[in-house]
Amino acid sequence: MLVQVQRQFKDATDLFATTLDNGYWRMELAYFPALCDERIKDGLLVPFSYRFDPDEFRRMLRSFPKYEIADDPVKWDSLLLKGFVLIELEGVCYSFKSDRSLFTQPDKTQMESSLLGPQSAFTEDLDLNMYMLRKRYNVPDMTAEPYEKGSLSRTAIFVVYDRRFVNPELLRMLRSQMNKIDFELLQSSGQMSKALADKSHRFFPTILQTERPDYVAKMLGRGKIAVLLNGSRFALILPVRLFDFMHAMDDDYESFWVSWFLICLRYVAVILTILLPASYIAIVSYNPEIFRIQLAFTIDGSRAGVPYPSFIEVALMLFIAEALFEASIRLPRVVGSTATTVGGLILGQAAQQAGLVSSIMIIVTSVVAISNYLIPNSTFSQSVRLVKYGFIAVSILFGFSGIVVLFFALIVYLCQLRSFGEPYMSLFAEQRKQGSPAGKS
Repeated sequence: MLVQVQRQFKDATDLFATTLDNGYWRMELAYFPALCDERIKDGLLVPFSYRFDPDEFRRMLRSFPKYEIADDPVKWDSLLLKGFVLIELEGVCYSFKSDRSLFTQPDKTQMESSLLGPQSAFTEDLDLNMYMLRKRYNVPDMTAEPYEKGSLSRTAIFVVYDRRFVNPELLRMLRSQMNKIDFELLQSSGQMSKALADKSHRFFPTILQTERPDYVAKMLGRGKIAVLLNGSRFALILPVRLFDFMHAMDDDYESFWVSWFLICLRYVAVILTILLPASYIAIVSYNPEIFRIQLAFTIDGSRAGVPYPSFIEVALMLFIAEALFEASIRLPRVVGSTATTVGGLILGQAAQQAGLVSSIMIIVTSVVAISNYLIPNSTFSQSVRLVKYGFIAVSILFGFSGIVVLFFALIVYLCQLRSFGEPYMSLFAEQRKQGSPAGKS
């Protein structure tokens, strides 16, 4: 075994490969110390060296669940790189599971915080994620199908669903997509989401990413499928509707009227994000008669010192807003929020005093930025940010009539969109009854 392993890893200086002799048996041993934890000492080295009993050791190899026969040399490199220990004893090769885990407790929610709900989030350890999901969705019908993708990364994946509720046709479609995936390095749920979507150039996401175990558990009870990746703290949920992206878990924990108020507030925020900058250009440049004459004079007076058309004013302020948003992500967390807040205040005030933008435009930019932050899902929020620039381009050419036509076209586009066969704009998700399990296809 050692000759074969050393041939596969001939330049790997961190590979530990040796022969141990306790006076009764000679055992060949190979593993990567950086990938293994202390279980190798208690589960292998101590029983072999200090408390050795031949019959007990044979019984341990045959019955202990962490030991398995590894008689295929082709799989040895994969086992070693996953944190397994390879041993050869009496002509038989065994693998011992001793992979190191860096995560012993759940993370705190960072992207989808909640006031009243649980604060725990998924980690980058697949086993710990499955533990949290099992604790939240504690039913025997939850099924996890294992996959391994990535010719170099060999990333472990679990496709999780409740076989009582899942649609067999949906499961067949997902398995077909999983078989088509071909990666060298699979490192994030974002890569997986693009690979599972049949069209990657869509404006809006058709697969939802979430870091919350309670949200995944809720979706499993609705017949959805979750995809969990080792090394990613985000789970994928499919199929989804537009309304799933606008739902926050606090909506389930608040009272009825408070939840509906917050949901309506988010939809108003989406409409403002998409339409407000374009409407400003259209009204100022083409259709000032939409406003009462006093308000029209107020807007015109605020733009008296601005030396260029309204669309340049909008482009300048939105560029500053987008740059500050990206800077808040890229800067270190210690200085990120402070630098972007101070930068936004200084830039906005300086631009208004210099006559580069109007005071009304600063209000519009602030409302658009705040409205975009009300969207619970970050992926959907970024799509909304992108779509508003299409409306700005149309408003420059055609005014308010162009905005109305494009908004109608957007609704038509959303109505024809599908997420694994489910209509994107459907108001109610189809519920499968118990007793109709999905079999293997």
